[in-house]
Amino acid sequence: MTLQDTHISLAHGNGGRYMRELIESLFARLLKNPNLDIQADAARLPELGNGDLLFTTDGFTVQPLEFPGGDIGSLAVHGTTNDLAVSGAIPKYLSLNAFIEEGFEVAQLERIVKSIADAASAVDVHVVAGDTKVVRRGEGGGIYLATTGIGLREGRINLGMGMIRPGDKLLVSGPVGDHGIAVMLAREEFGLRGDVKSDAGSVLPFTQALLDLPGLRFMRDPTRGGVATVAHEICRATGLQVRLDQAAIPVRDPVNSVCEMLGYDPLFLACKGRVVAAVAADQADVALGRWENLPGGDMAALIGETRQEDPYVILETDLGGARILEELEDDPLPRIC
Repeated sequence: MTLQDTHISLAHGNGGRYMRELIESLFARLLKNPNLDIQADAARLPELGNGDLLFTTDGFTVQPLEFPGGDIGSLAVHGTTNDLAVSGAIPKYLSLNAFIEEGFEVAQLERIVKSIADAASAVDVHVVAGDTKVVRRGEGGGIYLATTGIGLREGRINLGMGMIRPGDKLLVSGPVGDHGIAVMLAREEFGLRGDVKSDAGSVLPFTQALLDLPGLRFMRDPTRGGVATVAHEICRATGLQVRLDQAAIPVRDPVNSVCEMLGYDPLFLACKGRVVAAVAADQADVALGRWENLPGGDMAALIGETRQEDPYVILETDLGGARILEELEDDPLPRIC
């Protein structure tokens, strides 16, 4: 497979079909690494004693750099450690690369670095290496961050899309769309203001709460492309149908209102502090109960299931009907993480 597009567009970074084609047809094809798993959030490295060493990397270009509920600094820490957490690992170490634009205000840089330090301390992860580059004025968005994370996972834990079976239940740890709408409102592009805060935060308490369940199949943090894109990834990887219950998916009223006014679908908006989990049906209620008892888990919900039917993502609507939920193509909100 080769990439058909002649130039890169914003849609190639939105988590949807164009991004998948770019990764599969260019990066994966040319790197030719048999250990490169493009379906996983973190790569497994050689074993250390009784556990696995997990390794992940990420980049952050959010605009604006500071928004209600977070900033690019805390976002970088949480985004990287959350990828390790949903893979079943405990984050241990981070590297940090900063690409700073000439003329960037030192006071704002100090706020961002302090945010990195505070977020890392809260997760008990250590920044142990890094690099700094300064680019000429006009060649960057103020500051970009790139991170690498290393975590440890017990050897008994085996999670992945390949573990998902027909009849498994899908759960989400909290309301969706908060981050995407918080960032959009902070831009004031549509003359709208609101008090929606990003859900950016660590998901480690939610992931650790489920790891002893033998029926836990898979976890993913629904960042770019949102919950709907996670559903499409499951559908494509397993050949199963994914059915989502619109009435069960938690969305805050302010987020819903903004989406209705501007034509956005909260299922495609990024979350930065949520987990989607696939769990065996007979253990779904136990998993949900554990999440509901955690701080911030009061809106956790069972939102769907997998079925041995035609491999589509089906949304059962509030009105009692059902429709195919198409895969994301155009990027509704670029540079949200």
